[in-house]
Amino acid sequence: MYDRVVKRFLDIIISLSVILGLSPVYLITALLVRKKLGSPVLFSQLRPGYHEKIFRMYKFRSMTDEKDENGKLLPDEVRLTPFGAKLRSTSLDELPEMFNILKGDMSIVGPRPQLVRDIVFMTDEQRRRADVRPGLTGLAQINGRNAISWEKKLEYDLEYIRNESFLYDLKIFFGTFAAVFRHDDINMEGEATALDMGDWLLKEGRVTEEEYLAKQEEAKELIRRSGL
Repeated sequence: MYDRVVKRFLDIIISLSVILGLSPVYLITALLVRKKLGSPVLFSQLRPGYHEKIFRMYKFRSMTDEKDENGKLLPDEVRLTPFGAKLRSTSLDELPEMFNILKGDMSIVGPRPQLVRDIVFMTDEQRRRADVRPGLTGLAQINGRNAISWEKKLEYDLEYIRNESFLYDLKIFFGTFAAVFRHDDINMEGEATALDMGDWLLKEGRVTEEEYLAKQEEAKELIRRSGL
């Protein structure tokens, strides 16, 4: 009852209030992104949501489209500008996700929506994180954000599902403000951006190159089936 009715009602009220109340912030951020990073202002990416139904999540752009001589995008650490890093550290890049929340793709609080190519590396137990709507913020975000290991991050997601309640969501909601104001835990140590789960497992020697490539193909097939 809480997740389907009460929480959904609160999501609609809060997201709509933020969109209307912070409309000047949306406008100013969009203009700054356009000036410093060019078009498009918004960045969209396919993410698995409730019951792993794939949806298109929106953010303000934080990286350039710079490519090498072969037309391949340059590494993230090259394309992530100081302005883009500031957007991420303040979480202003996440503001467009309020429209995903209003639409029902996401919730204010819940496990963060990971990439399609992340979920194929998860165990069946870890994939239970999709039993609830993904959130703008979650338990992992107030306990280390991207600076913790993937295993710990997914443990927090499952812990959240076991304890989901209004008071628990309230605790995470207010804890998020402290995490954002600290401007830390944006990425794993030594990385410009957070590593995908598959890349992290490969780096840690948890999967072989062959297993890694096979899972990448599995992720591509899931995206093809989604029709998005």
